[in-house]
Amino acid sequence: MSREMQTRPRLARSGPPQIGVRFGVRQCRPEWWLSSVLALAVLLVSFSLAHAQTTYPPSPPYQSLRYDEDYRYLRDLSRRTDVWDVLKYVPLRDDGARYLSIGGELRERYEYFHNSLWGQGPQDDDGFLLQRYMLHADVHIGERMRVFGQLKSGLESGRTGGPRPPDEDELDLHQAFVDLAVYPRLMMRAGRQELAFGSSRLVSVREGPNVRQSFDGLRVMLTTTPWRIDAFITLPVKTRRRVFDDASDHARLFWGVYVVRPLAFLPKGNIDLYYLGLDSKQAEFDQGTAHELRHSLGTRLWGKPDPWDYNCEFVYQWGRFGRGAITAWTAASDAGYTFRAMRFPPRLGLKADIASGDRDPRRQGLQTFNALFPKGSYFNEASLIGPANFFDVHPNLTLQLAEQVKFTVDWDFFWRQSLRDGIYGNAVNLVRSGQGSRARYIGSAPTVQTEWEAERHMTLTMNYTHFFAGTFLRQSGPGKDVDFVATWVTYRF
Repeated sequence: MSREMQTRPRLARSGPPQIGVRFGVRQCRPEWWLSSVLALAVLLVSFSLAHAQTTYPPSPPYQSLRYDEDYRYLRDLSRRTDVWDVLKYVPLRDDGARYLSIGGELRERYEYFHNSLWGQGPQDDDGFLLQRYMLHADVHIGERMRVFGQLKSGLESGRTGGPRPPDEDELDLHQAFVDLAVYPRLMMRAGRQELAFGSSRLVSVREGPNVRQSFDGLRVMLTTTPWRIDAFITLPVKTRRRVFDDASDHARLFWGVYVVRPLAFLPKGNIDLYYLGLDSKQAEFDQGTAHELRHSLGTRLWGKPDPWDYNCEFVYQWGRFGRGAITAWTAASDAGYTFRAMRFPPRLGLKADIASGDRDPRRQGLQTFNALFPKGSYFNEASLIGPANFFDVHPNLTLQLAEQVKFTVDWDFFWRQSLRDGIYGNAVNLVRSGQGSRARYIGSAPTVQTEWEAERHMTLTMNYTHFFAGTFLRQSGPGKDVDFVATWVTYRF
């Protein structure tokens, strides 16, 4: 299993460090990082706005899963109002039944930690730059067949200790699959693909980190009103740093069934029902390392009966870890109320989550919850803690300062669910053993974030998080407070 918080030593160098943005072998000094990102943002905004003046009806927003986008409406030439529309729908036959769609993404992200991992391990004095480049082609061969391919390039510059596993992948095949419509409502998909279900608590594309997650395998999708049913069997793709060297992770097998449908007795309600299975040859927890066979059965209730919104999820897990039995669980909730009549319509929200931890590492049974493949920035962009052996209370406030400007402030408080287990990262990697302290309180993390959607193609985000280290962290190892700053610009077409 990948180690998102893992670091590795870098060879010593004489003289001052020369770090920065890497394009081929060229490098820039660190003081140019932020100015380079801002200059790129200004350039791309100016370019897009220059063309946006001629647009009339709004174009649909870009999707997180780019293969979900549908550009068949561009058969009508009068609806081609965006500068990129010439690439979004390229007819391959006169009747338009066959067409090509091309798209991509560029993301430049700067991150800085003060007291990374609460002072544990190598420290970085001036931060580092993460670059993401993605390009995809979507070929529709009639109404029954489709081929989708996507390349990715993720680069890291200037991080002390070198890139973490999801930071760098110089160039690789991120997605390559074929869709075949067996029947009008039944679709089969085979090949390398992204998966994301529900709130991405257990299955996600890992958007926050620099390199997204994909899977190799087979997926079957059935859509019949009011049901949507997905069944899949896959091998996770293991991220490697060099050119075209990613491969299926044969040490892990991941499969499941995910069902979604509206729920009449809840106001504007919906229900998700799912089963997920994971077979991992080498799983590591505070108890040790062993073969893991884990089954997850879950449900999610969600809806938006304006001005309210709610999202609750419950999961029970069972299986085997080594010679012992697995019994684990989690419950998560997110509810909010939006004050529509007020200026900058504020949404006041409260999240409360809990996930089980191991009751006694000296016994063979395991009670630590495994979040499988969760979203990369689970609690906040700093990603210091993942959803295992914890409970938290997370009040938050969002202000819509303008139609395209959103400001969020929140404060997350963390405790250990089991005093005998450690704390884990997003990849279910052990961050701090629980054997050195019997304290429950981990700490708290206030965050402020501003997101500006400059126009349809571009967003600019700025984030600051401060983590106040609690008793458990101070007693079990380095327990310094952490400052985290991130700013990134994303451009999609």
